[in-house]
Amino acid sequence: MSLTGTAFFYVLIAATVLAMVATLFAWGAVRGPRPVRWLTRVVMIAICQITAIAVVAAWINNSYGLYTDWNDLLGRDNGTQMAAMPGPPPGRAMFTRSGNGLLETYVHGEHSKLSGQVLVWTPPQYDERQNRTKSFPVIMLLHGIPGSPLSWVEGLNMPGMIAKLMASGQVKPAVVVIPVIDPGGVDTDCSDTPTRKNATWLAKDVPELIRSQFRVLPEAKAWGMLGYSTGGLCSVKLAMQYPASFAVAAAMSPDSFAGDSAVLKDPVLRKANSPLALADKWPRVWIFLATAAKDHSSPPSNLTALQRVAIPPTLVAEPLVLATGGHSPNTWVRLLPTELHWMSDNLDPARVLAPPKKPAPKPQPKHPLPSPKHSAGPAH
Repeated sequence: MSLTGTAFFYVLIAATVLAMVATLFAWGAVRGPRPVRWLTRVVMIAICQITAIAVVAAWINNSYGLYTDWNDLLGRDNGTQMAAMPGPPPGRAMFTRSGNGLLETYVHGEHSKLSGQVLVWTPPQYDERQNRTKSFPVIMLLHGIPGSPLSWVEGLNMPGMIAKLMASGQVKPAVVVIPVIDPGGVDTDCSDTPTRKNATWLAKDVPELIRSQFRVLPEAKAWGMLGYSTGGLCSVKLAMQYPASFAVAAAMSPDSFAGDSAVLKDPVLRKANSPLALADKWPRVWIFLATAAKDHSSPPSNLTALQRVAIPPTLVAEPLVLATGGHSPNTWVRLLPTELHWMSDNLDPARVLAPPKKPAPKPQPKHPLPSPKHSAGPAH
């Protein structure tokens, strides 16, 4: 019986109910010396608690994909590819609304064969009567490792921060999507590997879910990715790998653009997923990077390394470097309004893309952020 199967979950529920009923009926029927009666009743209570805990544990495991099968749970490596986790396909995914206005679902990706949690927030304009036929751009937020989609809620005040920025006019209305970047808890730096298709999950399955359930613009110019730490590396890397799906990427304190040998041990695979190497393909994307000067996990040199190798039509804005701060939510909260404002300005589906240019030394922008006359982004 599958660890993550519906049948196993229902068996646990039935066992819990039976244990409770049996305890109720057998409680007064226990016979023997007092120590024996007490011990028997303690055992009955323990069985009720164990079965109830098992139900909760199975529900949590099915919701978050902590363990995919019995071998995974018991730490046995049978040499086979990790089993796909349960979940409905995008067209049948059910969203539930939480108290902070977020919509939540758990979905199975038909391309990656992975399943995971996806949070969605729609702006107030989405439900206004005059906008019922209007489609919106998309901002996809990627969390760090360790972390989860809820890290954006608990540590970075989302969606509250973006709601305030939209209310003040600093950010244009957009649908916000927060997917898990490591389904099943397996970190690949958002890369496709022989056994895990995390890049496909984020670049194909999640967008397919959003397009099937929400009124969003289909053009790549209306889709952007923004992440911090590992999610920052992922946002840049995925936009460069899938420029037909995402035209804008922003990163706060991104991990090394050269890749992490502890995550991707194969040097060939690591290089194929390195933004520094992907720049050679001239992906048509706009990128904005930010970090803190004293962030040892994401030094400014990591940002300027990508800026140096980027050649149009890959356009990298002058990095924003804070004088203080480290690799922490406190820094990212300070950077987030600027990053969201930049992304909103560059998410323009009507924007005309310039043709690729031949390799040439890239002039350094005079301003840290794009402006109407001096922009590291595309021209209006």
